[in-house]
Amino acid sequence: MGGEPVTTPIRFRAQRRRSALVALASLAWLALGCQTALNPPPAVRAYDNYRVGAPDRLSISILPDPAILREVVVRPDGMISVDLIGDVPASGRTVDEIARDVEKRVARFKRGAAATVAVVEARSTAITILGEVRANHSFPLLKETRIIEAIGMAGGTAPFASLANVRVIRSQGGETSVLRVNLRAIQRGDLATNLVLIPGDVVYVPPTILARFGYAVQAVLFPFQPLLGIATSAAGNAILPGT
Repeated sequence: MGGEPVTTPIRFRAQRRRSALVALASLAWLALGCQTALNPPPAVRAYDNYRVGAPDRLSISILPDPAILREVVVRPDGMISVDLIGDVPASGRTVDEIARDVEKRVARFKRGAAATVAVVEARSTAITILGEVRANHSFPLLKETRIIEAIGMAGGTAPFASLANVRVIRSQGGETSVLRVNLRAIQRGDLATNLVLIPGDVVYVPPTILARFGYAVQAVLFPFQPLLGIATSAAGNAILPGT
């Protein structure tokens, strides 16, 4: 009886230490499990040689002398205009294919003609970033670009972006697909949805549900705010010339 009040607290403290060690071990195991569960980014698909499209800018050189040196823009109909021979199909072709076609057409006017075609500016590879980003933006893909990098080039996400519900709208072969991207997971190191973008992709960063509700309320309470802004701008422009 006399020793029981002493041993009971000691036994209780020992059990509590064991429970704490078990809890720490469990947390460590969970942390290790989270680290091993992280996924690498999707593999990059092998691409064929670059195929020209509108409105790419090309440089054309035709020898021998007198040399023809021109920079041309691929028109919406996919054609380019070249001295002596007129219109040449360019869209959907590689620069080598265009050069060989130019050589065949110009052979009537130049003996032993040799043509060189190069891409000066690849404008046809543009992608678009929309929604809750700092600046809605379109820009050409000049190198392999993953979605997190593209959003960074648009200034990053806005405060009310729904990071787990980003969408990539992709059209290929006459079909359109919607790919889901989880930016929140990417920020944690899970790169499974850090897609490589391709020309024509549209990246949409939606607002959160709370932000959508706020936008709806704003539209109801201030329906004429955009018109007032336009009127103010117009008034300012009308006043400026007289100042």
